[in-house]
Amino acid sequence: MAVMGSGTHVYEVAEGWAKLPEGMEFGYTHGIEVDANENVLVFHTGDKPVVVFDKNGNYLRSWGEAFAGGAHGFYLHTENDGQYLYLTDTARRLVVKTTLDGEEILTISTPDLPDIYDEDRKFVPTDVAVGPNGDIYVVDGYGQSWIHQYDSQGQLIRSWGGKGSEPGQVDCPHGISVDLRGDEPELYVADRGNNRIQVFTLDGKHKRFITDDMKMPCSFYYYKDEIYFPDLQSRITIFDKNDRLITHLGDDENASKREGWPNIDVNLFEADKFSSPHGVCVDAEGNVYVAEWTVHGRVTKLVRKRG
Repeated sequence: MAVMGSGTHVYEVAEGWAKLPEGMEFGYTHGIEVDANENVLVFHTGDKPVVVFDKNGNYLRSWGEAFAGGAHGFYLHTENDGQYLYLTDTARRLVVKTTLDGEEILTISTPDLPDIYDEDRKFVPTDVAVGPNGDIYVVDGYGQSWIHQYDSQGQLIRSWGGKGSEPGQVDCPHGISVDLRGDEPELYVADRGNNRIQVFTLDGKHKRFITDDMKMPCSFYYYKDEIYFPDLQSRITIFDKNDRLITHLGDDENASKREGWPNIDVNLFEADKFSSPHGVCVDAEGNVYVAEWTVHGRVTKLVRKRG
């Protein structure tokens, strides 16, 4: 059996874990989450973009036809009355909050900011996070490289960023999360075009950069006091509570150099290596699930080994 990781974080690859029904295929697999019932939800660009599996990889159901072609950011948030999904659609240029069954609760479209957005300068959101007070944070990763803060009802509070490399500026802010590990909450932004993580206060003030050993960070997932993030150029990175490296998973230095990457020939995929990881989540047992950005779709489960 293929193995990834090192030290205290070693995993066995559960090959062939996701069992799609006959005739159903993934598009680009962009997002992945695990819910309170241990079901795993995959967000992909093909037909019925939200696909739900049990923890053993058995297919349960699928929905979300309206997101076909545009499925991208995928965030599951626990609120007072249950769990909700926040989805970004890069084709329709929307953020949508739904129930776990797909009932739409809230939609956020292009902000009314004529100095930033017009017919030529589009809003193309790529990820969402929710703060402790319910505020919604949206990164315009594929549009104008801005970060927008809304209240829980979708009313715009403030915006910051803009394309650049100076503190407070971003270039393709691809992912965003609220970090609750420290004394006060912080915003972590995957500043992918600058190949770094940028940390902000909840009201948008720059605090610091994390730049060591990055390979195009995409998004974030918190598990206990650790942070997991996909480095698009072929690995998952795990940091400890002080943002120091614990280990890399599935690092393949050659993947992004292959012809056609990320849409390399499926015969070139290796069980113990990633090609283009885009989304990651961790279940209650510490098992890791990875979704990769490839036209073929690729979802991997890593089973945590206990020493």
